[in-house]
Amino acid sequence: MSLLVVGLSHRSAPVSVLERASLSVDAQFKLLQDTVAAEPAAEAAVLATCNRIELYADVDKFHAGVAELSTLLAQHSGVGLEELTPYLYVHYEDRAVHHFFSVACGLDSMVVGEGQILGQIKDALARAQELHTAGRLLNDLFQQALRVGKRAHSETGIDRAGQSLVTFGLEQLAAGGDVTAWARGRTALVIGAGSMSSLAAATLARAGVAEIVVANRTLDRAERLAQILTEADGTDVSARAVPMESVPAELTRADVAVSCTGATGLVLTAEAVAAAVEDRTGAPAAFAEQGAPAGVRPLPPTSVGTDENCPLDLAAVPQQAAVQQPGFSVLGEAAVAGMDAATLEQHAAWVDNAGVDRRPSARRSPETDTELITALAALAATVGRIPERRRPEPVAAPVRPEPVLFLLDLAMPRDVDAAAHRLAGVRLVDIESLAEASADAPMAADVDQVRRIVADEVAAFGAAQRAAHITPTVVALRTMAADVVAGEIARLDGRLPGLDDKHRAEITQTVKRVVDKLLHAPTVRVKQLAAEPGGAGYADALRTLFDLDPETVAAVSRAEESTEKNAENRGPA
Repeated sequence: MSLLVVGLSHRSAPVSVLERASLSVDAQFKLLQDTVAAEPAAEAAVLATCNRIELYADVDKFHAGVAELSTLLAQHSGVGLEELTPYLYVHYEDRAVHHFFSVACGLDSMVVGEGQILGQIKDALARAQELHTAGRLLNDLFQQALRVGKRAHSETGIDRAGQSLVTFGLEQLAAGGDVTAWARGRTALVIGAGSMSSLAAATLARAGVAEIVVANRTLDRAERLAQILTEADGTDVSARAVPMESVPAELTRADVAVSCTGATGLVLTAEAVAAAVEDRTGAPAAFAEQGAPAGVRPLPPTSVGTDENCPLDLAAVPQQAAVQQPGFSVLGEAAVAGMDAATLEQHAAWVDNAGVDRRPSARRSPETDTELITALAALAATVGRIPERRRPEPVAAPVRPEPVLFLLDLAMPRDVDAAAHRLAGVRLVDIESLAEASADAPMAADVDQVRRIVADEVAAFGAAQRAAHITPTVVALRTMAADVVAGEIARLDGRLPGLDDKHRAEITQTVKRVVDKLLHAPTVRVKQLAAEPGGAGYADALRTLFDLDPETVAAVSRAEESTEKNAENRGPA
């Protein structure tokens, strides 16, 4: 069996696809059950966060496993397989381990170094253990990933390479300024009481907001979070809980709202946000247009007529260094450089609605160029300008008013209508804008150190797994040797019935020592060899050389798995 991961994330898919493919908790449970019921997979675990959906499985066939896991992801996400496939990535065996350890360290996060992923990995393992879909491989993998992630955060400065998604989002709301200065004294509305919303509330409390209002569908959870915030050390924030029905009213009082719920539809529509802004300011929150700002008149047309039947091929006119855009002005001598007099004359006649003679005999000599250029310039002065193809003059971007309401949407699918981006007086930061803002974020020097940790841990995990693969064979070999010793001692008792207990014990111990010494070097060496890449075949060789019963080896494996399962029931580390 081998580790296979099929998934999509903010690195492989646009936010709109991730949003549609998001899995509810119930959908994750059903996906796990269907995966282990499928033929190629023996174990399964799902890691579903706001910016990734990954299905991990222990499979016996690579191609069949990829096909089955991809199909299951499409079925349970509701996105058609043909549409989903271009955004899926696949990792297998050591590459899958490397990918997962990188995820656990925050190297693959939208904000490099964020530590929330460790809690999400722990939750994913707990779900798989609850459904008994995680066996030896995935339990080992997830437990090791948690240890690797903790090691990366404790031994390096990866935390300095980036902040949590919440902190990064608040920095974007503050337009890159100091979050504490921006948040001090404000009123915050937190919609949702899950892990992300709780983290946002705690971060806002530490930043110095004056009041936090928590809204949740289950009021008890909102009240618990409000109580935790009120009683927390190091903050002086007033917190209270309200039902979800109170969100519109509370939004009119809030300076900043953070939303992260599991809702499948919008929690805040653009209309609701506009109404809240209007209530705060007393003026309608108009949608800012994408084009020219209101009150700015459009530029006049760039020609006095149309370009139809124009004798000039303006696209082919040589462009000089001084003319950076297509088209030209006749008043600039660079524009007419290289054009012969006859062509200019034809163009002038066309502008004046006169007939154009295209016969070769109509061409003038170079001596007439100066006269024609002068005449054309005079014509241009009379009619305003000659027909030309040119880009419109740049228009100054509209100046948006200072925001009065700040919105941070950390949900996937989104909680806040994306149209709120265009509302005057509103600053909205959501997963999509966070992805754009963090795309060019500088990488800290500590990232290289974390990558080295990941590489070392991947090698160690692979060696441990390969060594574990041969352990049942070694145990079966030693069991067979013990049975041989016991059988020979029993034969000795039959041949020497008068053998006293002291001599019998001495003989038994001597035979055991001989067997142990004979088996010690081969078993130690075979474990070392098996831990190396390509060492899986040593277990088969050992079974063949000593004629071990495959069922005996399998029985040892089942016994070990039973022991590990009892340990799993005590919960993840």
